[in-house]
Amino acid sequence: MAIRYKRILLKLSGEALAGGKGVGFDEPTLEAICGGIKQARDLGVQIGIVVGGGNFWRGRSSGKMERTCADKIGMLATVMNCLAVADALEQQGLETCVMSSLAMPQVAQPFTRGEAVRNLEAGRVVLFGGGTGNPFFSTDSASALRAAEISADVMFKATMVDGVYDKDPKRYPDAVKYDTLTFSRVLEEKLGVMDATAAALCRDTHMPVLVFDMRDPGNIARAVQGEPIGTLVSE
Repeated sequence: MAIRYKRILLKLSGEALAGGKGVGFDEPTLEAICGGIKQARDLGVQIGIVVGGGNFWRGRSSGKMERTCADKIGMLATVMNCLAVADALEQQGLETCVMSSLAMPQVAQPFTRGEAVRNLEAGRVVLFGGGTGNPFFSTDSASALRAAEISADVMFKATMVDGVYDKDPKRYPDAVKYDTLTFSRVLEEKLGVMDATAAALCRDTHMPVLVFDMRDPGNIARAVQGEPIGTLVSE
């Protein structure tokens, strides 16, 4: 079966792994998401994954904690999520490699572009933990960075809505969905697709971003095959 993209960077939110529980992991949800990833991998696409940490830690809502400390805790949360997703993928028969921007050799391989690409080309799903390794940068920014570094064809941003709207569709029934957008418009109109740093990086590296609904994990494979789902953001 023909695929549109040979190599993708998939950004998953930590909250997605929690399912209806809100925190931690919901096993059926995790299994379903990994089933969708396997379905896409079985088509022959190379897959890198960045996972957020929001199911364990929301640094910006941590009260009086110093921001750098809060962000470091969030980086650790992303590594925990990478390990959980890797384990679930291994149980479904896929080979994985967990890499971290933070030095923790007993837990994950240190991230280097060369090793990441070699693992992708060997057929492994590569999970990138630790964000960018720096405070003040979101996992959206980490996704944009890793997508550029591994020369991905596209960045998939899996969300809980079926694309990008001009306003919150959960609050406004008349919200209008976009099929395509430019990064310049996203930045000018503050559409909330991703933070401004990530959007600017994708614009400058000519990295298209496809925003789609992760509540149906089969959407990953549909997107890989070029089916018209979600919102495609490019410049």
